[in-house]
Amino acid sequence: MNNNGSFAALLFVLVAAAGLGLAFAVDGSLSSPLSIIILIGFSVLAVVVASATKVADQWNRAVVLRLGKFHQLQGPGLFFIVPIIDSIPYWIDIRVISTSFNAEKTLTKDTVPVDVDAVLFWKVIDPKKAAMDVADYRSAISWASQTALRDVIGKTMLAEMLEGRDKISTLLQCIIDERTEPWGINVISVEVKDVLIPEGLEAAMSMQAQAERERQARVILGDSERQIAEKFEEASKTYANNPTAFHLRAMNMLYEGLKTNSTIVIVPSTAIESMGLGITAGFNNLPKNPLSNG
Repeated sequence: MNNNGSFAALLFVLVAAAGLGLAFAVDGSLSSPLSIIILIGFSVLAVVVASATKVADQWNRAVVLRLGKFHQLQGPGLFFIVPIIDSIPYWIDIRVISTSFNAEKTLTKDTVPVDVDAVLFWKVIDPKKAAMDVADYRSAISWASQTALRDVIGKTMLAEMLEGRDKISTLLQCIIDERTEPWGINVISVEVKDVLIPEGLEAAMSMQAQAERERQARVILGDSERQIAEKFEEASKTYANNPTAFHLRAMNMLYEGLKTNSTIVIVPSTAIESMGLGITAGFNNLPKNPLSNG
């Protein structure tokens, strides 16, 4: 570790400097046999102290083995080991770690090849198990995640996979967590990032969705026409029993037409007769001939 190297070098320099100062103070010279013995002794002591002193970061735990057997976990902060007898084969990071994994060209339950990308969030909750019970827990987690993803894809229909990513993520989390729990690892969450399908199938699904939207639009239009026809039928029954209301409605229609286009309004004679306005109604609006005597 970088912190350990820097701290050990600092201790070595301090102890060696102390030995140098002591040798000079005792004999007044560094070339005498006593001074040389003191310097050698303090040099050995500096090496022992530097190798015995360790520093673990806040997020690290040191697995200490004594004569090849598990002794204890150390950290965070400053701690000491017995040189030669003790060793630290693993520094375990206990922070939340993210691992990407994927499954390429995996067949779904309805035999559609898909590529799925996902992210696993996990952390070590038992450093002893992570160090002692599995050779390489990071690699083991990666392989366990990939195999679990392939198993889930093989048991899921394509439509369910495209629509229910949250369900797949939850299922993956349960499966992976069950596999990694004996290693002292807790799976926090699994997020499915992307599901890629063949381009030909993607185009076919797009056409299918477009046809479905067009069908829904036609159904809505037809239902609207039906509702309009029903309202017209109700209105016709009302006007049939009330000629005055029908006549007023006809006059209002002509008024609206003249208001929109005041120059000319063409109304079929049959429509005028059916509305009860009479053929002469249109002539009443014509200006009188200025050449006539009347």
